[in-house]
Amino acid sequence: MPRAMWNGVMSFGLVNVPVRLHSAVRDERPRFHLLHAKDESPVHYQRVCEREGKVVPWSEVVKGHEVSKGEYAVLTPEDFKRAALDRSDSIDILAFVPTGAIDARYFETPYYLAPAKGGERAYALLRETMARASKTAVAQIVLRQAQHLGAITAIGDVLVFTTLRFAQEIVNPSTLDLPNKTPLRQNELDLAAKLVEGIAGDWKPAQYEDRYSENLLAIIKAKTKKGGKPRLGELAPKPAGGDEVADLMEKLRESLAGGRAGAKPAHSTKAAPAEAKVAHARKTPAPHRKTTTAPRHRRAA
Repeated sequence: MPRAMWNGVMSFGLVNVPVRLHSAVRDERPRFHLLHAKDESPVHYQRVCEREGKVVPWSEVVKGHEVSKGEYAVLTPEDFKRAALDRSDSIDILAFVPTGAIDARYFETPYYLAPAKGGERAYALLRETMARASKTAVAQIVLRQAQHLGAITAIGDVLVFTTLRFAQEIVNPSTLDLPNKTPLRQNELDLAAKLVEGIAGDWKPAQYEDRYSENLLAIIKAKTKKGGKPRLGELAPKPAGGDEVADLMEKLRESLAGGRAGAKPAHSTKAAPAEAKVAHARKTPAPHRKTTTAPRHRRAA
């Protein structure tokens, strides 16, 4: 059994469930060290005092917040303890919300919640109740002296605790240059819907591979063997559909191009130029028209 990173209780109402917190993700990409190009010796970082130009040992390092240019408010370990919340051994469930109600922008890092000894039955009861009611719990926890908000969701046999961002951490999209509610013609919507439906499918995460990491590992392996040449993969292949998808894309481009050229909106009694062009293409295809093929993906540099 993997070692837990946190032990405590999960509480809701008068019920306390002994639980353990485990990491639910791992970084599989190769890690690299900084080396001196001349002799490939490791390069280390040092903490150098800006004023004295000398290396400072950890015992003399403190944390400070810059309140103005060059002026810092220094906090001691006691200050951080005073700021931390008292309860550091409990996950407190604050509310239950419909599963799917939390905006994806709020989610951060997932962890597994596992029952500790004696908490198996209460854990199973909460898991099954949440799953049947399609509810997600909003909870709070103190980790490393800092308060975190989290969402607890029942996924299969496990409860997943995912840390959440606070509302003030979400950037308002109004700061972006976004298009207004542009009137869209029905033929554009229909063509776009066909494109989406043409490559729609179930979510199967195992079918998506990290080709970049695989290529890095292949290059690393080749460099450890003299004369070795790595076999590099490309990005995930385009979905099946080929000529049909490309044809739909061409029609959509024509339709959008007509809109940019000042075509009349969908409620007009006359067909827009692009619409007429697409309709004509459907009824009487050109005799020498070449088959459009889907563009090939270029290999990443």
